[in-house]
Amino acid sequence: MSRRSINLNPDLDDYSQAHSTRPDGLLAALAAETREALPAEAGMQISAVQSQFLTILARSLGVRRAVEVGTFTGMSSLSIARGMAADGRLICFDISEEFTSVARKYWERDGVADRIELRIGDAKTRLAELDPAAEIDLAFIDADKPGYPTYWAELAPRMRPGGIIVVDNVFQGGRIIDGDENGANTVAMREFNDIAVGDERFDVVMLPISDGLTLAQRR
Repeated sequence: MSRRSINLNPDLDDYSQAHSTRPDGLLAALAAETREALPAEAGMQISAVQSQFLTILARSLGVRRAVEVGTFTGMSSLSIARGMAADGRLICFDISEEFTSVARKYWERDGVADRIELRIGDAKTRLAELDPAAEIDLAFIDADKPGYPTYWAELAPRMRPGGIIVVDNVFQGGRIIDGDENGANTVAMREFNDIAVGDERFDVVMLPISDGLTLAQRR
């Protein structure tokens, strides 16, 4: 869980992490297992600071209904579940049985598995299974970047007033402001960032945490 904030120099980033609540043994073990078992994909795991942020946010909102798009090995879902009310429910969408098998193991170890439902399949179609009523307290999007506009379109009308959508990787490693960068993920994220800030149903703030987090609160 050492992924850095791209906007900070290494010393300041180290200082920031040192002055945030550190991950406990279970979170550290999950991070270590992810790096060891999936070294090529481990960069998809959220940072320690993001993990603590999600827990605090979920706790502050009194979250009972949450949705996650992109579970990977479970760091973000575990972080959200820890902050939820005891009777809360988190529905996770992911396409990988392999990656989420690690997540399931750590949900069980932490005693939050009964709060989490995992749905395997393409979220671009499976999100439509959710109740259309505006009832979601918290949503977290951290999946394939070209899919972000679709995920937003499905989740936005389902957020309750005051509910928050959190979106990861909005900086794209700094490439988001590089006019010469036209990679598919960066182009998709530019499109999405414009969609989010232009959606009059939400108040939006983009935060320089790790690779950039957007928070959008339903009005």
